[in-house]
Amino acid sequence: MANVVVVGAQWGDEGKGKIVDWLSERADVIARFQGGHNAGHTLVIDGEVYKLSLLPSGIVRGGKLSVIGNGVVLDPWHLVKEIEGLRGQGVTITPETLMIAENTPLILPIHGELDRARESQNSMAKIGTTGRGIGPAYEDKVGRRSVRVADLADDRTLEVRVDRALVHHNALRAGLGLEAVDRDALIAQLREIAPQVLEYAAPVWKVLNEKRKAGKRILFEGAQGALLDIDFGTYPFVTSSNVIAGQAATGTGIGPGSIDFVLGIVKSYTTRVGEGPFPAELNDDDGQRLGERGHEFGTVTGRKRRCGWFDAVLVRQTCATSGVNGIALTKLDVLDGFETLKICTGYELDGKRLDYLPIAADQQARCTPIFEEMPGWSQSTEGARSWADLPAEAIKYVRRVEELIDCPVALLSTSPEREDTILVTDPFAD
Repeated sequence: MANVVVVGAQWGDEGKGKIVDWLSERADVIARFQGGHNAGHTLVIDGEVYKLSLLPSGIVRGGKLSVIGNGVVLDPWHLVKEIEGLRGQGVTITPETLMIAENTPLILPIHGELDRARESQNSMAKIGTTGRGIGPAYEDKVGRRSVRVADLADDRTLEVRVDRALVHHNALRAGLGLEAVDRDALIAQLREIAPQVLEYAAPVWKVLNEKRKAGKRILFEGAQGALLDIDFGTYPFVTSSNVIAGQAATGTGIGPGSIDFVLGIVKSYTTRVGEGPFPAELNDDDGQRLGERGHEFGTVTGRKRRCGWFDAVLVRQTCATSGVNGIALTKLDVLDGFETLKICTGYELDGKRLDYLPIAADQQARCTPIFEEMPGWSQSTEGARSWADLPAEAIKYVRRVEELIDCPVALLSTSPEREDTILVTDPFAD
């Protein structure tokens, strides 16, 4: 059976939550493979709104296994809070419906403190971090000083792991003017939360490979967007993990040959939260209108998103680096009523035309967009569930997007509601 990876193909906030939830009806397992609780997903199901930031979007569906893979960094206190919130909305969450990889690194309170202290004291350009400790937790993972889920099961191991981490963190904290960490209090906090995390701990790599061999369909869910990838994003204004599709394999322990289809989620225009380059950004009435119509505020941070026209250059680039087989084009209805639409088809840099975004930050900042204009449409596309429901101009817009990004549309979303989706190609088709 086919296994599908879902990745955001812009700067995040593309509508992954709805698409993953919609696809999860066809899946047996939904696996989150990177990021932390810094990425929000909003699902609207039968009028009920679910806000997720750590748990896989498939958790709201009964009869599915949701998995948090080792590529994620996990805040155990946030995990418990999010589980309690969803249970309050009637969602059943048990060790049979949720598993967490034993080798998943934990986000500790010291990570959030370090994150916020750095951002507040940074005299240079701010990165725009959410301050939730994701970056410092990934630093500890690479530095081989993480406390991982499995460590919570053994007191002696936990103490050794904490001591190793504090050698590093207390030196950093001294340089930032922060007090040394209370070791015993931190260990006590971890021991207290441990039982609520360990009940979900499992050898996820083994479970996923067994599911694959049994012919089960696995849906791999990414967070953020490919333009925030630590290697291929607009560095340094990026997240702290690999976001592109290849991370689905290393972030869960399943081989790359097990991935059959990569679906890139793409908004019909472009948005970005926080700092960093944004060539197609609009600081005018059109940008304001996109933000208002699209309700462009971050699920986790509440920060207003910067808005701009669709940037085909960037999406073509992310489709290449993630090996995208088809895109899910979302929020088409936000473009309803614009008399004229624009698409960024290239950049001008120092008098030369480019068909990609350069890596160098100073060059990115100097890139100016080259726009192509298209006629808009006055009719509503909201709630459309077939091509026949769309205005001719909207179909032309979609087809032009396909041409410019060199990738077909597999799904088209016309509202936040789960069923307001036009299926062109089923990613799970064998």
